[in-house]
Amino acid sequence: MDTLTPGVTRAAVWTGGSDISLRRVDIPALGAADVLARVRLATVCGSDLHTVSGRRPGPYPSILGHEAVGEVVSGPGLAVGQRIVWSVTVSCGACTRCRAGRSAKCTSVRKTGHEPFDGDWPLSGSYAEHIVLPAGTTIAAVPDRMPDAVAAPAACATATVMATLDAAGPLSGRRILVLGAGMLGLTAVAAGREAGADVQVLDRNPARVAQAEAFGARRSDDSPVDVAIDYTGSTPAIGAALARLDIGGRLVLAGSVLPADALPVDTETVVRRWLTITGVHNYEPRHLQQAVGFLDRTHDRYPWAALVTAPLPLSRLADALRPPPAPALRTAIRP
Repeated sequence: MDTLTPGVTRAAVWTGGSDISLRRVDIPALGAADVLARVRLATVCGSDLHTVSGRRPGPYPSILGHEAVGEVVSGPGLAVGQRIVWSVTVSCGACTRCRAGRSAKCTSVRKTGHEPFDGDWPLSGSYAEHIVLPAGTTIAAVPDRMPDAVAAPAACATATVMATLDAAGPLSGRRILVLGAGMLGLTAVAAGREAGADVQVLDRNPARVAQAEAFGARRSDDSPVDVAIDYTGSTPAIGAALARLDIGGRLVLAGSVLPADALPVDTETVVRRWLTITGVHNYEPRHLQQAVGFLDRTHDRYPWAALVTAPLPLSRLADALRPPPAPALRTAIRP
């Protein structure tokens, strides 16, 4: 790799479809509250796969990537070299939604890895050697003992799981059904077990179910449950889970982020059985902090690093934008 001049970095710019352009990009002048971080390791979230496949709209050209760990180059109140993870959402902190504790749905929300390259925040994604984190980005320090491969998914997968478990309510002694045994589902299994819940898992892939069992789940047995958490977005699976909720049960939806068939809901059943249906999209600042804490507490208990592939260089991002080989659940990029 040749030496870059100061103020210049490299980025893999998505230009639509499966096309990736590796470019030299100027590092812009930073605002007083901006943080510049060098990306140490990025992981490929399933939502980026949906974007490049056309299942999910996204602006292009853009720098994708929103799961990553980096180290501080400059920024107020942060030590140079400190390893950090950062939030997907960037909020204003002042609108009615932010003041109500819904900063994830800020009226002027921006998102890392989702912004146009030709806009005012070109270095917004983690598929680059550097990223700019503007004011309103939540930043969490990464403990020294935590490997990069364990820390990177905290910024999306793990923090999202923390938000869904928050929405599920107290878990100790409760029966939980997790729909989907990908990265989010596996994390929810482990976090649910740590919280003292009995956790069942359902996935159409038998190998993923077996993998979830190693994280503390048991196979679904069609018995009643107190909480069902969906990460699949599958209408039939959600409908079947709703039918299994016991009195006072709660259905938490997190995977329905793409168009799907409508879910038939018998409102009389909802009323008579005191059911609750709620949705979670993105997460709040506390959930990122909880994600890092959870991974730190459990990184010796569960093989988190084994769920991430050996890293590919930035020049091979196009190869990384496809499902990882089993048993891995995330592909890694080392810019």
